[in-house]
Amino acid sequence: MFQMGGIGPMMGQANVFFRYAPEKIPYAIDRYQRECRRLFEVLDARLAEAEYLAGDYSIADIANWSWVHIYPWPGISVDGLDHLQRWLAAVGGRAAVQRGPRGAGDAGRRPSTPRSW
Repeated sequence: MFQMGGIGPMMGQANVFFRYAPEKIPYAIDRYQRECRRLFEVLDARLAEAEYLAGDYSIADIANWSWVHIYPWPGISVDGLDHLQRWLAAVGGRAAVQRGPRGAGDAGRRPSTPRSW
């Protein structure tokens, strides 16, 4: 729930106001950057207690990492968040995570002709 109600929406807003809004609104940019930083601090505190968000590597890590690792794009600093930085490197270093952005190749394509399953 943390990702769906916090990280995702706030990172989305930070991205919109920092990168895409036709008019730069300093209040909006600052508000969403600060809120993302606060949420990153929550994650950092949790990661001080455990290697991964739910203890073991899980969908919680995948869902949150997908947003958190783009922190430079909306201009959010992770300076001083040592546990978060460790986690970013650990999750980002996993082979499956590194393969993800490259796409599924042929394995992800649907057949061009329908089949009956």
